[in-house]
Amino acid sequence: MGWDLLVITIAPFVVSLVCWWAPVALGRALTLASGLLSLGLALGLVTARTTTAAAGWLRVDALSVVFLVAVTFLYAATSIFAIGYVRPGGDGTVTTRYNRRFFAGLNLFAWAMAMAPLVNGLALLWVAIEVTTVVSALLVAIDGTDGATEAAWKYVLIASMGLGIALLATVVMYYAGSSVFGAVHELFYPKLLGSAARFPPEVVRLSFVLAVLGYGTKMGLVPVHTWLPDAHSEAPTPISALLSGSLLAVSFYAILRFYQIAQRAIGPTFPREVLLAFGLVSLAVAALYLARQRDMKRLLAYSSIEHMGILAIGMSFSAPIAVVGVLLHVLAHAAAKGTAFFGAGSMLRKFGTKDMTRLKGGVGALPFSGPMLVLAVLGLCAMPPFGMFRSEFLIVSGGLADRHDALVAVLVVLVLLATLGLTWFSTQTMLSPTAEGVLRGETSLWIVGSMVVGLVALAVLGVHPPGQLSDLLRRAAHELGSGA
Repeated sequence: MGWDLLVITIAPFVVSLVCWWAPVALGRALTLASGLLSLGLALGLVTARTTTAAAGWLRVDALSVVFLVAVTFLYAATSIFAIGYVRPGGDGTVTTRYNRRFFAGLNLFAWAMAMAPLVNGLALLWVAIEVTTVVSALLVAIDGTDGATEAAWKYVLIASMGLGIALLATVVMYYAGSSVFGAVHELFYPKLLGSAARFPPEVVRLSFVLAVLGYGTKMGLVPVHTWLPDAHSEAPTPISALLSGSLLAVSFYAILRFYQIAQRAIGPTFPREVLLAFGLVSLAVAALYLARQRDMKRLLAYSSIEHMGILAIGMSFSAPIAVVGVLLHVLAHAAAKGTAFFGAGSMLRKFGTKDMTRLKGGVGALPFSGPMLVLAVLGLCAMPPFGMFRSEFLIVSGGLADRHDALVAVLVVLVLLATLGLTWFSTQTMLSPTAEGVLRGETSLWIVGSMVVGLVALAVLGVHPPGQLSDLLRRAAHELGSGA
């Protein structure tokens, strides 16, 4: 048992090393193979119970698997998209070198994000997320433009500050554990969860607030979100998809690990109130900013902040159905946001700009990826039959069951306001008449294929999630203390 964890741990890292020196075509093929292999192994863990490997240093439970599936799904889909989006080398050393660096970085980034839900313990979790920062910052700046360099530098500064706070949260939790285990002990999850009820309450409260503030920086919670729109806008589109659909989710996973400990040590009320405060502010700010965006990728970035706010609000409800909805929302957001960024990449390749005032007639110019981008945006707006409709319906139902009617009303109003910004994008840029001189046709069938994969997954999550996946979500919700 546990060999599948080891393969997921090893394969992307090895492929990353190979991509540094291998021919570009081989690197692209290995990236796709690694993504599909990682996804297949992650799906194989859906029905498994708690699994360990490497003498307990690697461990997955139901909560881990939910986030591992989200990461590996987007890793596989992005591998398909990147083949069509990133031009193959061959005409010059610069192009070949760029391709090698890009695919090596993509695999290393995916490896670091997959390691976060695989490792067993708060300290190793912090290390994994720190590695994602270093690798993703280099990928944000890989195009070498002034905007990309500035965005990467801003990202490094703000994320490093946030992870410094997250490290302090880890140290404070270690101190809380030392009151039970002594001065020297491990930060493994089973050990912490089993004894959390004996931790000093005030110390745990401090650790949780620091964790939300620190990891919330990487998650994109307001007011520590300011790096996110710039990084998502300036990064190559495949990296933007991974940042939005996977990295933010992994950071949320880190917060949930602290949440597990906190609600066992001090009860669920305080952690839920903290998440509610951050969630409401994040959703409100994102909804307002969505209405004024004119950069296509920045629009999707603020949509990510909106959905992170929804996740935080959903965790503030005590009803088990709301927690199940939050976990389903993680998966649906990965599929929807990845597909939306893939469509934005297709638009960028076709029109050569992200400025929505200059983008007209996307559906007419791109016969397949254009309509699919509209569908992905509708999915982000929680329109049926897509997964986000189901997940947000579950969250709202949980809020009503929890007798938070006023809060649910605020949630719905803010989501509708955000929807107006996204639908403006659809009508003004995608459904308007195509300008004269724009040739009709797709830029790559690989891009079309990646979007088909994302939309199919989004539809399955909305119409009828597989029974094994539904059981996984219920088990993960139970691990979070919801009683589901």
